[in-house]
Amino acid sequence: MFGAAYTVAMIEPEPAAPARALSDGGLVARVLAGGGSDREGEEEVCRRFGPRIRLYGLRHLRDEAAAADLRQEVLLTVLGRLRAGALREPDRLASYVLGACRLAVTDRRRGVARREALLERFGEDLAVAAPAPPRLDEERLDRCLDGLPPRERAVLQFTFYAGRASDEIAVELETTAGNVRVVRHRALGHLRACMGAEEVVP
Repeated sequence: MFGAAYTVAMIEPEPAAPARALSDGGLVARVLAGGGSDREGEEEVCRRFGPRIRLYGLRHLRDEAAAADLRQEVLLTVLGRLRAGALREPDRLASYVLGACRLAVTDRRRGVARREALLERFGEDLAVAAPAPPRLDEERLDRCLDGLPPRERAVLQFTFYAGRASDEIAVELETTAGNVRVVRHRALGHLRACMGAEEVVP
């Protein structure tokens, strides 16, 4: 009896180390092993890098709301990559996050430049021809966006905040462009229902 109990005790696995105690490489391995189910590991990624992403956003976008959006967008991208095992050098997680920040900010600036160019070219005609748009309830929109499933929210953010095409989003989310369009259509339907509007024009 004693011998059997002793043998069992000897082969019991040691408890996993707390996520906060892991190196970046160890954290990557833990998130990958969890396959999206390791909440503690993914929360540690957000805790460790979220403030850095926000500061990067404040430095380069100079707007608190834009920095918060950047934080969410980059974390979604990073977690998606980690779950898929797409990070070739796990110990360079911090460098990867920085690169994702640079890419996201560049995409945002391109989107702003495109909008400014369109306004410069067609702004006068639009101002004459278009009626004043109804005022958007931004607080309600934020609540509705937060209530969407993470994948739907990510597709909308990549589409309307970052100005990315369906095939680019598909690469980020490890899926197909067709699936991105399906998810976007479904997300807009949920958003319309939440906002209580008959139609939402992107």
